[in-house]
Amino acid sequence: MLACNHLRKIYQKKCVVDDLSFSVRQGEVFALLGSNGAGKTTTIKMILGLIPKDGGTVEKVEDVKIGYSPETPYFHPFLTGGEVLAFYGGLQGMSKGELKQEIPALLKRAGLKESNTKVKHYSKGMLQRLALAQALLGDPGLLILDEPTAGLDALGRLEMMHTIQALKEEGKTILLNSHILNDIERVCDRGIILKEGRLVYEWENGESEKDLEEIFVEKIGGTDR
Repeated sequence: MLACNHLRKIYQKKCVVDDLSFSVRQGEVFALLGSNGAGKTTTIKMILGLIPKDGGTVEKVEDVKIGYSPETPYFHPFLTGGEVLAFYGGLQGMSKGELKQEIPALLKRAGLKESNTKVKHYSKGMLQRLALAQALLGDPGLLILDEPTAGLDALGRLEMMHTIQALKEEGKTILLNSHILNDIERVCDRGIILKEGRLVYEWENGESEKDLEEIFVEKIGGTDR
């Protein structure tokens, strides 16, 4: 579904993603792991074409539709959740009939109720839920979720993981970035660990007797970089 080959990105003479190669298979949930500053979000932005690459290639299945939930979502504060989805659906060329059918279902799936509440009154967790609903507009085949549980309480996080598991069972391919390793072990099939922009470990669920937290600390160390 997705292949990154020798990706490289330099900021202010510092190489923040260095010769990174990995592939994501169709129908799996793939984890992008690493401490803060490891290059995860930069890698995602290169995949999406939001920032230019300084080397390497990104290959995707032809005509695959991508849904993206950013690490720090921002939506127009004076729109309601439903109006936000209508706006982004319109940018995709979705018809009013399609949006009328999809929006209530997506809000419900993301754990939001349609109301007159404007986004400026949303909590951090509600914004994360709305970002997921936005990413699901138009039924994309590839989902890229950057810290989708950030700001969610324990129950909200559990519900988000259940939603991701359900999306996987529906055949979605998901690239997931999260610092919560228990969640990764719950829903992900495979993944990679990055340290200072370089791949230091390729992880496969159930392959090692060690749990993911133990592997992560072993490969990264206890210092947050």
